[in-house]
Amino acid sequence: MKIAKNTVVTVHYKLSDTQGNLIEESRDPMVYLHGGYENTLPKIEEALEGQDVGYETTIQIEPEDAFGEYDAELVKIEERNRLPTPLEVGMQFEGTPEDAENEEPLVFTVTDIADDKVVLDGNHPLAGIALRFALNVADVRTATEEEIAHGHVHGDHGHHHGDDDETGDQFRSIPVH
Repeated sequence: MKIAKNTVVTVHYKLSDTQGNLIEESRDPMVYLHGGYENTLPKIEEALEGQDVGYETTIQIEPEDAFGEYDAELVKIEERNRLPTPLEVGMQFEGTPEDAENEEPLVFTVTDIADDKVVLDGNHPLAGIALRFALNVADVRTATEEEIAHGHVHGDHGHHHGDDDETGDQFRSIPVH
């Protein structure tokens, strides 16, 4: 079966930067609903369109087509006492910049802690980086009517109803100056 709109695609991948440094390798395959449902990067869908099981390719995706350019204005310094304890580098918090009206909350990552100050970065960790994806198509099937209606895959490696709060206490909402 060829990859087309409303097919469920199972793909193994290796993600690296343009110098070949491995960023991530799939232990479990990525399973997504193909056809513009925003379940994966559009450039990945574009590269796999019309392909079949066994297809392998390596594509390079520039920052503007991946996780965006790095935005220095999304780096904030907060008072340590405004954040919960314990606090460690790498922790993430959901927040909205106080000067941004009606904007979607961002996920801020703690990148540094010094004395009574904390550095929070609202950029995606891969922002500003050109990425190489090595892709290997493992399976293609027709999506169910329910998957199409919901806009995502159900079942193995897909979305499981009842698992909507997978982040648990990892994210807390905070206002960010």
